Amino acid sequence: MPRFLNKNIPVITTIPIYVIGSSNTDMVIRTQKLPRPGETVMGTDFIINPGGKGANQAVAAARLGSQITFIARVGNDLFGKQALEHFQRENIDTSFVSIDSKHPSGVALIGVDAHGENSIMVAPGSNAHLDVESVGQALNTVQNGSIILLQLEIPMETVAFAIKKANSAGCKVILNPAPAKIIDPQLLRYVHVITPNESEAEILSGLPVTDIDTAARAAQKLHDLGVPNIVITLGSKGAFLSSDSIQKLIPSPVVTPVDTTAAGDCFNGALAIGLSEGLALDDAVSFACRAASISVMRMGAQASMPYRKEVDDISLRTVRKLKF
Repeated sequence: MPRFLNKNIPVITTIPIYVIGSSNTDMVIRTQKLPRPGETVMGTDFIINPGGKGANQAVAAARLGSQITFIARVGNDLFGKQALEHFQRENIDTSFVSIDSKHPSGVALIGVDAHGENSIMVAPGSNAHLDVESVGQALNTVQNGSIILLQLEIPMETVAFAIKKANSAGCKVILNPAPAKIIDPQLLRYVHVITPNESEAEILSGLPVTDIDTAARAAQKLHDLGVPNIVITLGSKGAFLSSDSIQKLIPSPVVTPVDTTAAGDCFNGALAIGLSEGLALDDAVSFACRAASISVMRMGAQASMPYRKEVDDISLRTVRKLKF
């Protein structure tokens, strides 16, 4: 039987998960439409939420049932202190969240329109100073076979170091290449699973991704660069999975989105959980699609992350009937 950290979070014996990445405070304004350059639009609600791709993915995984170790850097300010308190409430191990005495915590300004689409600007602050030394100290403690989940809101030098060190330690690396950046192709050979969205897959492969056929071609290009498993997220359509034995679209439940902020982060945290529990890759992707479909029906980043029971209770047939 699983034990519970609280009534919502069952903890199942799994492979350890380490999330390396950013922590931000999100300042969100809801509005009817997103502004064009030079345009001012009036908003409705204003919300301050914890965010940052790394922190979002750590919270998603923690709520879905695993003990997560988060490797990050926050400022010695109110936002940083609030972030640490929040991680501890979410039962995340913060032993390797360092405090930056010179730089402020990261912040993001987010606009969300009436259709749930968003526009985001990020000031990285202390995230830009998560260095190789700090990450190296943390990775010296990892067990062989652990899962390491990374994104690209921290310095690329640190990302490259973490991927290589994790690989040499016998860990499986999941790389969420977001926000979109050019990555040294030589680095990709050390990645176990890469999870770009359409635009990120285009940057990595040089091929536009507009449908299943173009996703398959982009995935093949990434296979040629040495990545064994590619998961291209396709928004409401689901995710295209390509490995040595599978090439198929895994659909997502049909829902009415309220806010798509951090849906990809929810997907990646859930994917890491599925793999840590020994699910086959296609089953882990399906689990991640279900989790992300719940997150888009709620406002906020970490606030939108579902708990395990919610994901286990839904299916492609019943999710349309759920109200949150």
